[in-house]
Amino acid sequence: MQNILVINVNWLGDVIFSSPIFPALKTQYPQARLTCLAPSRVQEILECVPGVDNVIVYDEKGAHKSLSAKLQLIWRLRQEKFDAAFILHRSLTRALLPFFAGIPVRVGYDTKNRGIFLTHRYPVPAGNLHRGDFYLKVIENFGIRVSDRTNRLLVGEESRASIRKKLVQRGVTDKDKIVIVNCGGNWDLKRWPADNFTELIKRLMAVPGVRVIVSGADKDRPLVEGVVKNLPVRPVSFAGELNLKELIALMEAAAVVVSNDSGPIHIANAVGTAVVGIFGPTVPEITGPAGWGRKIILRESVPCNQQSCYRLDCRDNECMQAVKVGSVWEAVSSLLKESINV
Repeated sequence: MQNILVINVNWLGDVIFSSPIFPALKTQYPQARLTCLAPSRVQEILECVPGVDNVIVYDEKGAHKSLSAKLQLIWRLRQEKFDAAFILHRSLTRALLPFFAGIPVRVGYDTKNRGIFLTHRYPVPAGNLHRGDFYLKVIENFGIRVSDRTNRLLVGEESRASIRKKLVQRGVTDKDKIVIVNCGGNWDLKRWPADNFTELIKRLMAVPGVRVIVSGADKDRPLVEGVVKNLPVRPVSFAGELNLKELIALMEAAAVVVSNDSGPIHIANAVGTAVVGIFGPTVPEITGPAGWGRKIILRESVPCNQQSCYRLDCRDNECMQAVKVGSVWEAVSSLLKESINV
């Protein structure tokens, strides 16, 4: 095979979980050109995944919502003359695109009655696989050997330079040990209480040589403001100020990253940074960070979170409240000591 399409998933963390697929395909097919089809919101992440040669944007609910736009995309895929498509996304639409584009080999899970459109269809794996293993099984079922399942992202020099400049502007020097705190999450129940983050930041800012930086997307600005407003000295905040590639470079510059189960913790771990993950409704064995950095995952067992919980009507968020500030503080402190002794 010389020209391969990977139809990826929609969310930042899941895209990072899929990253070992591309080096594995490159090992199997050294001369192949690997193109990834995915939404625009994860394009910058994919451009930092080793082995990805090209990204084609597919925004099903935006630019490609209309039938005519989908037909134009299908025509483009047909013109690319792909030899094979590995379909990680489980939707029917993602199987129809390579089918109508005439891609001769189409590999994926037999979900949503789409098996007729696949040349190689496989049953969904049983059990609670880690999300990364779930995606890797698509290519493994086809016979591709995966020797390294570690999530990895590359950091561009331009992004490194941009972050270095922004850190200097905020008074952060090379001598500082950076601890990044990410208090956001793509839904409220995955967020540790704001008061807990406030107390943790207060303790961290009292440690000599440690500089705390709060990260977040533009939508997280109100949340970040609520966390830092009562602190006697405010930490540096980059909430809403960085693009994804700059965020990757910032995570690389940190000694430790503290985060809920959300995209930034997976970015940090995939560039080799030590992380402390605060989990509650989600199960780390399924969605925990799988990068090459050190990791400490904190999750307390409560009656309702024995499996992944998606009760968006939950009122007390007991599982996240069960993780205490002292536990997170001890985990961060131990990783900071390791970084000092390296």
